[in-house]
Amino acid sequence: MTLIPIYVFLLLYYRTMLLHFVVVLFSEKHTERVREVLGEVKVVIQSYMVGLLIETSCVAALNSIGLLILNVQYAVLLGIMAAILNLIPYIGGLVATLLTVLITFSNNPELSVILGVVGIFLLVQFIDNNVFVPLIVASKVQVNALVSIVGVLIGGALAGVSGMFLSIPAIAIMKVIFDRVDSLRPWGVLLGDQTPEDKGSSLFRLPRRRKKAKAVEE
Repeated sequence: MTLIPIYVFLLLYYRTMLLHFVVVLFSEKHTERVREVLGEVKVVIQSYMVGLLIETSCVAALNSIGLLILNVQYAVLLGIMAAILNLIPYIGGLVATLLTVLITFSNNPELSVILGVVGIFLLVQFIDNNVFVPLIVASKVQVNALVSIVGVLIGGALAGVSGMFLSIPAIAIMKVIFDRVDSLRPWGVLLGDQTPEDKGSSLFRLPRRRKKAKAVEE
């Protein structure tokens, strides 16, 4: 936690040099395409941050509404705090639940209220992991829900909490690169959120039409 601000500062300070390095890494005939990819990566990262902001707002609203229904003291503050901690996958939700339970218990030690708080946080976590993250965060970076969920699991297995947090933007950056490289374009289609039906493709309708035509001939 102490070194992260230093890393961020140095990356921002040397960002021009890093971008120049990426451009000169390829031959001059690919310069224009590399610049386009870097521009798209910038848009993807910005969209991801917007998606995180929307997700956090939705989680904070659900937490606050649930705690207000239970008449928990400092309900809105606890709901917002839990939503911010929720940015840390798994661990953040657990810490937010424990902290809220302790504060609630100190003000209202009734067992029903404590169980209600735990139930609300579990429900919000379920909705967040299965609805908000795939549909809000992943959709902002145009990555389908299946890939985003699998990516979070793989990122957690490889690099822990930081891997889970960075998995979706990393997949989105990979998709941008795949879409720009002809040999890797099929992988970009696999990571994307647009199905052949969305594009108006009749690829999967041809066999059915052939079967109908054959039946007519018989």
